[in-house]
Amino acid sequence: MSRGACIRIVEVGPRDGLQNEVAVLPPATRIALIKALAAAGLTSIEAGSFVSPKLVPQLADTAQVLAGLVDCTNLRLPVLVPNAQGLAAAIAAGAREIAIFASASETFSQHNIRRSIDESLTEYRHVAADALAAGIKVRGYVSCVLGCPYEGKIAPSTVVRVATDLIAMGCAEVSLGDTIGIGTPDIACALVRDVAAEIGVGRVALHFHDTYGQALANVLACLDLGVSTIDAAVAGLGGCPFAPASGGNLATEDLVYMLDGLGLPTGIALDRLISAGEMACQVLGASSHSRAARALRRHHV
Repeated sequence: MSRGACIRIVEVGPRDGLQNEVAVLPPATRIALIKALAAAGLTSIEAGSFVSPKLVPQLADTAQVLAGLVDCTNLRLPVLVPNAQGLAAAIAAGAREIAIFASASETFSQHNIRRSIDESLTEYRHVAADALAAGIKVRGYVSCVLGCPYEGKIAPSTVVRVATDLIAMGCAEVSLGDTIGIGTPDIACALVRDVAAEIGVGRVALHFHDTYGQALANVLACLDLGVSTIDAAVAGLGGCPFAPASGGNLATEDLVYMLDGLGLPTGIALDRLISAGEMACQVLGASSHSRAARALRRHHV
């Protein structure tokens, strides 16, 4: 296979990036962040989730966030939903796209959503069917695809099974999540090959955390397999509250810098993206994890 002519980036900062931060940003600030990311050229931006605010208070009031973006009809604004109740809330809030999240680890599934893998897939079949009937697009996630904080190594066959089930229930694509960021290029490529052989490489997305500094290398290796959809978070924000060993996400700025260097168009203005990351870090009281952003800002000072 060869690299795709154009790479689609799914910006997960306003959801995955915020869920592990101590600060809880009000809806107006989250709306401003999403609009800043859109101004940089991103068109697929996770807007939040409809999980219990008791479990993830950072993403409470996602309905208000969507209400503040009602005029942004050019944006894809997926929101995470864990069950039928979450879907009902998403529909009431006017969501046009949802994401459902399963795991390749039984133990992580219990910690994360308090259900077994099979129980979660049974629930999601109903959620996906109802969402599609309402005209809502569905995206699937599989977590712990390259390793679990509780179980260690994960069998690729389990990842393939879960990804195949998600596609069968109507997910347009499946994002493979290296939740604790332990993957290296050859291992990541081997898994992507296995999954792509069953669902098609065009339906595979990548979601690599950068715990060991391998996320960008893993993406580059998988681009050569034909993968063209990559998840990333502005300023490298993120992590998983249910995976103590996880690091932040691949920084969107670093990904865009690499893709620009490869001559792969993204439609994203790197300077505006860096500014959006700086805004996020300022309101969070955090420092950017993006090496490209830090280097370019030093260069222009």
